[in-house]
Formats: sequence, C-alpha cells, structure tokens
Amino acid sequence: TKEAAGYDALAGRVTSRLADPLLDAVGAGPAKRVLDIATGPGYVAVRAAERGADSVGLDSSETMLAFARSRSPSVEFVRGDATDLPFPDDSFDAAITAFLLLHVGRPERVVAEAARVVAPDGLAAWSVWDEPSRGRWLGVVFDAFSAAGAQPPADVPPGPPIFRFADESEFTRLLTGEGLVDVSVETVEFPLQLASSEELWTGLVDGTVRVRPMIVGQSAEMQRAIRAHFDELIEEYRTEDGFDVPVSVKLASGRKP
Repeated sequence: TKEAAGYDALAGRVTSRLADPLLDAVGAGPAKRVLDIATGPGYVAVRAAERGADSVGLDSSETMLAFARSRSPSVEFVRGDATDLPFPDDSFDAAITAFLLLHVGRPERVVAEAARVVAPDGLAAWSVWDEPSRGRWLGVVFDAFSAAGAQPPADVPPGPPIFRFADESEFTRLLTGEGLVDVSVETVEFPLQLASSEELWTGLVDGTVRVRPMIVGQSAEMQRAIRAHFDELIEEYRTEDGFDVPVSVKLASGRKP
C-alpha cells in the first residue's frame, strides 16, 4: 500500500535500526514471548522472531498489518489499541513500543497497558526521537520551517509535544509513574546515509505523520521558502557521495516488579 510503502521508504530505514537495541533492552530471545505494540510494518516483531522469540505484533492500522503480514507470514499480527490491549494480564515476557508515545494524547495509558500485559520481572522498552538539535534528520526540517517563518496550518489538530520525552528525567518519570522499576534511558545515535537531499525531503513529507501536514498545508510560496532553507541547512552534512545526517533516539526500559 502507498501509506506503508511511503513510511518504509525512509522512516522505516531509520526506525528499523532500533529493532535490535530495543530487543536487547528486554532480553528478547529463544523461549521469550514478546509483544511489539504499534508494530507498523513489523520490523521489531519480525526481528524478535528471527532471534528465536515467540513474537506478536499489534497495530491499530489494518493497512500496516496487511503490509507486515505480506512480508512476514510466519509472525502473528493482530489488530488492537495500544491504550486497551486485547491480552490478559501477565501474558508476555517482554513488550516493546517504538515511536508511538509521540503520537498519543495519553502516553501514560500506553505505558500502563504494556506494564499490565508483561509478567512480573518482565521488561518493557520504548523509543522516542531525541531533540532536533541532535537528531538532525528531523531537525533540519523543523529548523527550515522556523527559518521561513511558517506557522502550523490552522486545520492541523495540535498533537502531543513531539520531543517531550527527549528529556531523560521526563521519560524516566513516565515509566516510574506506572510502577516500573530499574528504569534506564539511553541514547542511540547513528548516521542516516542519503544519496541526495531530495531523498530526505520527499521521505519526510510523504512518509511521516507530523512533517507532512506541516509542509503540505502551506502556500506554494511558503513551501518553496521552507525547502530553500532546508537545502541550505542540510549542506552541513554533505559527504563525497551524498549526505550523512545524524539520527538520535532516546530508548527507555524498565522492569515490572
């Protein structure tokens, strides 16, 4: 599908890199039952299965689930709501939620539900984007938007603060507030290698939930101004054969007592 393929084209290249760090954080491996909440194209669920875990991927989007199933027919994918999981208490050894907390109005519910379905002594982990000053693959677009003097379109509903949990103390409070212990937050960094600036621009505008309405809701003139600033800012990351743009992610994990 276009939605899933658009995400897969660029954002998926980034988010899939977090599969192993997230699975490492919860000790996913043989004989472990692992839930991947908001699985999207299924990167984490599939990687968990490859590591020998009994893996289940859950998502609210039938489009994403169809895409995931088509690529990985051996993994179980189910439709469901991350704030009201369709599983009994204590039914998994581990739970992972990659990049969902930025998009929900009540992140506490997402954490509480993950903690509920994990067995005592089980582990859960979440990932969010770091500050745009460190995660430049997103930061160059946000900075270009500001430099052009653009304002969010009036018809775009305000979402949760996208970089709220880049603050490690805020991220820690979220997990401890829902009863998790031994909470830790780490930073995962790597370069996103791109052949052209167009690859990043098109990938973010076509394949991300937050950036697309910010840009397409502007006048043609303002879109050109944002793009001009973007092209200027990304030059800092030019290499001999393209661009290496820094990605930075905060990964938090905790144990259910």
